[in-house]
Amino acid sequence: MAEFKYKNKKVYYETFGKGKPIIILNGIMMSTKSWYPFKDAFSNNNQLILVDFLDQGQSEKMPGEKYNHSIQVELVDALLDELKLKKASIVGISYGGEVGLEYACLHQDRVDRLVLFNTCAYTNPWLNDIGKAWNIAAESGNGKAYYYTAIPVIYSPHFYEQRLDWMRNREKVLFPLFSDHKFTDAMIRLTNSSEDYDVRPLLKDLKTPTLIIGCEQDYLTPMSNQEYLVEHLPNAFYVKVPGVGHGSMYEKPILFVTFSLGFVNALTTEYLV
Repeated sequence: MAEFKYKNKKVYYETFGKGKPIIILNGIMMSTKSWYPFKDAFSNNNQLILVDFLDQGQSEKMPGEKYNHSIQVELVDALLDELKLKKASIVGISYGGEVGLEYACLHQDRVDRLVLFNTCAYTNPWLNDIGKAWNIAAESGNGKAYYYTAIPVIYSPHFYEQRLDWMRNREKVLFPLFSDHKFTDAMIRLTNSSEDYDVRPLLKDLKTPTLIIGCEQDYLTPMSNQEYLVEHLPNAFYVKVPGVGHGSMYEKPILFVTFSLGFVNALTTEYLV
């Protein structure tokens, strides 16, 4: 557990293990704690780096401030400087994938490999309007309204039904949190920070090897979003996962670990006979 100052704000991060460094970047409602079930797997042969973006987890909150992804993108650069790393691989999901992708586009000399789960190249009107619905529910102060607006659609219907006991336990944990106006105010700011996200003009110049994972039942960032990335990134690899939703790391944790570590740690990228 550690922290550093970035733009005079406290940023919280954690590191585990030794070896080739991997930074995991959080989805919008996540924090470093969300990745604890994966700590052992990712730190067994690698240095695992977890970080909370500003307005997330144990990093400093930004009340009254308006910002976009660029503040989080440069936070990642500051984190590498703090750890004295010339480069690292990045694994990102959703919001974290978008920040990771933008970071790689702007600082590709510092990114070894890039793994993107449930990530898009820009905030399209579909996703933007979903964010507006989240914000309206958050502003209501009703934690249940925010939960039922934002959470069920993150998971595939099959997973939701098969793991209903787990989902009901999530309700118990998240209802109080989603009723806390300090938390929901931060979520509103994070959601709004994605409104102008668009890296489409930058994709053609990104040469970093990139693994893109799209999920068949992702209703927030449908597979067409990942297919766009594959078509426009010059060094992209694509995996489609059937029957899985936006919260792919929870629905298929073994695939999350396998895809991430396999791609990051592959010693050879080209096989010539």
